[in-house]
Order: sequence, then structure tokens, then C-alpha cells
Amino acid sequence: MRANDIRSSDPIRYGAYICLSVPAVSQAAAAGADVPALAERLGLRNEHGSAGGDPPQSIAYLRRVSAVPGQIADAGLLSAEAIVHVAAMAPEPITEFRTGLARLLGPAVTPRVLAGAARPLSYTGQAMFNFSYAERVLQQPAAVMPNAFIVPVSKTADWWQKDWMERHTYFLPRYDDAGKMQNQGHALAAASGIPCLLRWTYQSLVQPAADGDFDFISYFECADADVPVFHDVCDALRDVTRAAWPLMSAAVAPLVKWTYSPQFIRRV
Repeated sequence: MRANDIRSSDPIRYGAYICLSVPAVSQAAAAGADVPALAERLGLRNEHGSAGGDPPQSIAYLRRVSAVPGQIADAGLLSAEAIVHVAAMAPEPITEFRTGLARLLGPAVTPRVLAGAARPLSYTGQAMFNFSYAERVLQQPAAVMPNAFIVPVSKTADWWQKDWMERHTYFLPRYDDAGKMQNQGHALAAASGIPCLLRWTYQSLVQPAADGDFDFISYFECADADVPVFHDVCDALRDVTRAAWPLMSAAVAPLVKWTYSPQFIRRV
């Protein structure tokens, strides 16, 4: 007899970043769209007012402060003036919100949608969980952590050709025969962000992602004082002498959170 104890990798949360570029002639109408009423009808709570964890169904409003192109061109994200993030334990509220938002905005606005799902951790045993996640930063009100960054990433074909065991090795430090560390790996290269960066990642529903989608959409929040830490972590994960593999080489578009706004698009 054999056990059949395979752990599920089914999604545990769904999310979408709805990126909005609104033509000048449509901005007044878009600014007056009653998005909060739509969110309330669907039971979406503003995550920027939350503390201590994510609401089961949430919404967040972000405005662009700056955007930096990466190796993968994405005009819809790069030029977005505002982004609405919606998340839920099931996909239906997100689909309903996207449909309702399209109805409110009309045909003049065609959003660029980055969507995916959060899944159970793949490469994390108990010790690594305690190192990377046990002391992780939880959701804080926007006044506490007003800075947000969206970092979509797609891995190279070479990465996906590796089997999962080899991919796993890049997350850990590598040592030579004498025990001297050669590379920090993902875990140590990013360690400075653990105590100060809120982070979560959506994966594409199929991997590698379909053409036009990203394999991973990572999101970070932090206080003003910790913005340099975010950039240091990104630099470390792109540095092959530290992380052994350029894990964030295709990053695009850092953005800053739009705090406490009932509207989702406004000149700022």
C-alpha cells in the first residue's frame, strides 16, 4: 500500500491589477464613476485601511508616481495613470468587478489587466518558512506604509527547462567544498526586506504564462524610510554574483500607493 498525501497547489486567493490609462476627454467622466458603490456591492473592503492582515475580499487604489521599463515591454502598465487592485478567495468577485468597472468607464478606456492567483508555497519547508515568513510584515494602514511597488516578472525559457529540484537550489546559498559561501541565493539576497517590506505574489494560472502575461506579479509595500531597502533587494536579486540567477531581470513599473481616495482616477 502507498500513501496518497500529495499537497494541493490549488489557488488560495485570486487577484488582479487593473491598469488604467484614461484619454484626456474621458477623465472627468472617469473621475465621477461610482467605483466605491460597485466595490461595496461586491463586499470589497479597502485594504489600505486594514491592519494585521488582508481582508477576505479587498480593493485598493493606486496612482502612478514613476514607472521604469524593464526587459519586457508593457505599454499598458508603463503608461497607466492609476491602478485598481482587487483580490478575493474566489475568482467570481474579481470577474464581476472587472465587468462592472468596464460598464462604468465605457468603451473609451481599455484596461491592461495583470491577473493571477496566490498558491501554497512551493519551495518552502518549515525552517525556510520560519526564516522568510514567520516575521513577515502584515498589512498596515496606508498612512503607515504609503509606498507600493508592482514588479511583474517572467522567467526565461532556460529557467522553465530546469526541473523543479534544480530551480529549488537557486533559492538557497551555494557553498564550495571548503564551506565558503559562493552565492547568497534568493533567500539571503532578499533577507534585508523581511522585517520591513510587505510582499505577496500572484502566479499566472498556467506556467510558463501565456503570451502577453507575466509568470509572476509581485507586490510590495513599505514605509518612507524603507524605500531604499526595496531598491537594494531588487538590485541584489538581479545580481548574479549574489543570487546566482537574475530572478528579477524582467521587472517593470514601480508605483506608489494612492492613499485614502474614494476616486480611482484624478490628476495629481
